[in-house]
Amino acid sequence: MTKKYFTSTRDRMSSVRAAWEKAPAGPKKDAALVHFQAAEASLSAHNDADCLKSLSAACHALA
Repeated sequence: MTKKYFTSTRDRMSSVRAAWEKAPAGPKKDAALVHFQAAEASLSAHNDADCLKSLSAACHALA
């Protein structure tokens, strides 16, 4: 995934979601899903800091 500057947490969520959907099935995709689900939960709780941490972990899992 290339480096981008995001204007909001939701932008970052959609970008990571797109990268996850394009990734081939396997353990990396499974690990990224766990982090993405944690990010969704953090976003629902209005905790942007934890959401961004989880999204970063999802990106690293896909790499």
